[in-house]
Amino acid sequence: MTLMNADIRSRLSLLWWLPRGLIFGLIAFFIFGPLANLVLWTVAEKWYFPHALPLQYGLSSWFRVFAPRGGATESLANSLVVAVLTVIVSLLLAIPAGYALARLKLPARGLILLAFLIPQAFPNLTVYVNVARIFYELRLNGTIAGVVLVHVSHGLVYAVWIATAAFSAIEIELEQAARSAGASALRAFRDITLPLAAPGLMASAIFVFLESLDEFTGSYFVGAPDVNMLPLLLYTAAAGGNYQIASITALLLLVPSLAFMLMVERFLKADVLSRVGH
Repeated sequence: MTLMNADIRSRLSLLWWLPRGLIFGLIAFFIFGPLANLVLWTVAEKWYFPHALPLQYGLSSWFRVFAPRGGATESLANSLVVAVLTVIVSLLLAIPAGYALARLKLPARGLILLAFLIPQAFPNLTVYVNVARIFYELRLNGTIAGVVLVHVSHGLVYAVWIATAAFSAIEIELEQAARSAGASALRAFRDITLPLAAPGLMASAIFVFLESLDEFTGSYFVGAPDVNMLPLLLYTAAAGGNYQIASITALLLLVPSLAFMLMVERFLKADVLSRVGH
């Protein structure tokens, strides 16, 4: 009788875990399947239907991408320069704005925060067509400065919202204690508030950097063809059916995204996340 009960329990346990294992397996397939396909294309020399795996492997596509005429080196440099400048400009605007939104009792605080979502509220294509026309008149089309300004308009959403949450998570009594000890408002902010908000601000900078690195529409309408960027190189290669070049470019965009997202998980604490949007 005991053996029979144990057998029934084991079968019930199997029935319990089997569908869950199947679900987790499907999720893993849909997540890691495209990534595995991407990696295979970066080293595939010869691959065509109906073969499930490449017929020939090699690194010739990598050499073509990073050749002087491949365009990847210039695109990568431009993407990094634009992303870094976007982070700097966004933080220079977001730190005072976030501090004011966190500390001052503004009557329209919610509306101000919502205003930063306006660039995301409309179709990018129609917005950037008009931005490109205005930038052409201002001679910003085809310049690094023009691309940075476009990226900042999107990056401010993350920068201001996360900066506001980071400053809101810091107890105001700490600043008041520093002020009562004789510190000026600027010194209390510099020595007390800013170091405590640094993890949230770092996470904000990472989000802005990744947003800038992956931005295509604004880079295309404002920067192309004079400012080559990695997303533009990816689009050109994919449109031309060159899947090896497109996959290598996508991998160059993917690696920093994964690395930085792991950093965000470390820097963005739960108390900061709980205050985003409040």
